[in-house]
Amino acid sequence: MNHADRHARPGSDCCASQAKPDDEAKDPVCGITVDPETTPHHAAHDGQDYHFCSADCQAKFVANPQAYPDDRRPEPAASPGAIWTCPMHPQIRRDGPGTCPICGMALEPEEPSLDDAPDAELVDFTRRLWVSGVLTLPLLAVSMGAEMIGIHIVDPMLSPWIQLVLTAPIVLWGGLPFFERGWASLRSRHYNMFTLITIGVGAAFLYSLVATLAPGLFPPSFREHGAMMPIYYEAAGVVVTLVLLGQVLELRARAATGRAIRALLGLAPKTAHRLDADGIEREVTLADITVGDRLRVRPGEAIPVDGVVIEGRSPVDESMLTGESAPVVKEAEAAVTGGTVNGTGSLVIEARAIGSDTVLARIVKMVGQAQRSRAPIQAVADRVSGWFVPLVVLIAFAAFVTWNLVGPEPRFGHALLNAIAVLVIACPCALGLATPMSIMVGAGRGARAGVLVKNAETLQTLDKVDTLVIDKTGTLTEGKPKLIAVERDGGFSKDALLAAAAAVESRSEHPLAYAVVTAAEAAGLKLSPAEDFESQTGLGISGRVVGRAVVVGNAAQMRRIGVDPSPLDAPAERHRSEGAGVMLVAIDGRLAGLLAVADPLKQSARDAIAQLRKDGLRIVMLTGDSLETAEAIRRQIGGIDEVHADLKPEDKARIIGELKAKGATVAMAGDGINDAPALAAADVGVAMGTGVDIAIESAGMTLTKGDLAAMVRARRLARATMGNIRQNLFFSFLFNGIGVPVAAGVLYPVAGVLMSPMFAGAAMALSSFTVVLNALRLNDVKL
Repeated sequence: MNHADRHARPGSDCCASQAKPDDEAKDPVCGITVDPETTPHHAAHDGQDYHFCSADCQAKFVANPQAYPDDRRPEPAASPGAIWTCPMHPQIRRDGPGTCPICGMALEPEEPSLDDAPDAELVDFTRRLWVSGVLTLPLLAVSMGAEMIGIHIVDPMLSPWIQLVLTAPIVLWGGLPFFERGWASLRSRHYNMFTLITIGVGAAFLYSLVATLAPGLFPPSFREHGAMMPIYYEAAGVVVTLVLLGQVLELRARAATGRAIRALLGLAPKTAHRLDADGIEREVTLADITVGDRLRVRPGEAIPVDGVVIEGRSPVDESMLTGESAPVVKEAEAAVTGGTVNGTGSLVIEARAIGSDTVLARIVKMVGQAQRSRAPIQAVADRVSGWFVPLVVLIAFAAFVTWNLVGPEPRFGHALLNAIAVLVIACPCALGLATPMSIMVGAGRGARAGVLVKNAETLQTLDKVDTLVIDKTGTLTEGKPKLIAVERDGGFSKDALLAAAAAVESRSEHPLAYAVVTAAEAAGLKLSPAEDFESQTGLGISGRVVGRAVVVGNAAQMRRIGVDPSPLDAPAERHRSEGAGVMLVAIDGRLAGLLAVADPLKQSARDAIAQLRKDGLRIVMLTGDSLETAEAIRRQIGGIDEVHADLKPEDKARIIGELKAKGATVAMAGDGINDAPALAAADVGVAMGTGVDIAIESAGMTLTKGDLAAMVRARRLARATMGNIRQNLFFSFLFNGIGVPVAAGVLYPVAGVLMSPMFAGAAMALSSFTVVLNALRLNDVKL
């Protein structure tokens, strides 16, 4: 889509022109950034040239230049080239600030910056609220003093004029943004809350204005006792003030939804201590760091970028990444993540990822995308909003006609006030905010707990999941095999057996070989070089160590070289039954012993499986290991309903497809590498991140801790978020379902109850504020 297409949307008052930063100017009326060379709309005032995005803005400025100082609407903080979008309608994207052509809300930067500067709209509305509030108090005293205390504070003949003087600034200045957005909604036919406010407040103010300036235009039946025309300035003025109050409260609460991302951004330090080639330490900004730089991280400091420890040993607080409070000890060759906090020791790290490539930057991007995404449940609110505003206008019109025909005297007064009350109380803003606010807060809360959500649909689907498919390696187990036993047979010592096997295995790249070599090195054994190394596919490896022939492999490998493996059958079977892999070793054609290597279970695996089962999930384990090993893991953990072993990656995806065909809603948890096909095939793919590789494209969710305890947290997050959305939608539907009929006067024949526009305005403001406050409760949910 080209630039013009992206901006030329129906109902948009302004179309920002693309311009180079040095050539940009800001429209003083609407705040949109324009290109002075391409826009045809210009004006001069006090020797200063001004440029506008449309003829409408130009006309407003020329009519009253003093109303639009240059700093009238400062832009919210955003990085250069930022995209601005609507929190309720993320499909609306602009190159600069403005208002949403669908709902009228102010656009926000798609990716918030670290700058926590006040929101421009909040500053503007707060100023309008203070001025309108100061004028509303005397307006109420003048207009309702006789009713409240039985005393006319001013002469009845002067009262309409004083009320006009007090109300005009409230409506024409304080409510100007509402009228601008309401008019835009009428032009674009995207009806919203500002449509209703414009019609309701406009009707009350215009009627009162005509009744004040030309009362003779109305028939005598409209007049009250004393030949006075009834006026309703206080309804227009108070409603505008209350709507401003609601907007200010809502904007303040909405600002809190961005704090999760700003908190993440604030984790990275502004500077780092770089070690030069001569070992001299210099303080530099993060922008000056390049891959390969050596950086010193002092005790208590935040690690500036992703890297690897090359010197030192220290506990590191990784709670920002994993949600776990216990620090992790880091030493040579250990990976560290930017934003995590160093503990009591000093570390020297080598930078491996900087800028947008760091884990923290990718987390921020993922959270921001999730917050702007739309959950399928939001379609309900969208469908309702499509016909809601026209229906409310019809109800208001019907109420006006009915009260004017059969209502008590003064009929016209009751008809007008009830119609206005219907228009004001039926604000669809709460309905529109119900889903996006919960998603924004929920995604931020998940990030703090090590649960990264790619989009809102993932949360909604995870809430419905009834089957969890898990990979074994890296999910239930550590994914790092360890040597757990050395069994000898013959005249070789355990150290001699291990040293010979490790010398040959050092030439292999197999994970089990790494476990053997690591164990030998940890035991302080000296490994001699292996010669004549060969790998026998499906059998094992062989080589010569200090002149001796060493063969490592399975029973078939032993029989191939003429060695009988049966003397070690009993210990080998015992280790296999416990889930370990067994490697037999022969030296100089004699059976020397066996090595048992196992992938340890994660400490949290048993408890996590138990909690997930308690939550009603069916647990299915898929693994490429043998069925014997898989069953051993199943026995150790307990709670696994079904096991499939000896699988290839495509087999895992096939099994998930079969489960879905049977009606199951499936989540797949895997390490995100070999499990990519299965993660993509599941209804929800959950990548078990390692803290380094978190951006798994095939998964809808990433757990940075990389264990199933985080899966429990993810499930709770989904439940809490979707529950919060349902609460908001229920409240919104209930509020409008009750409020609109009451405002129309259905209770008057039964209980004599009427709702004034002022009370309707307060209720409308409270409804939106309540929805946002309810969404913010997700910040405190226990995961």
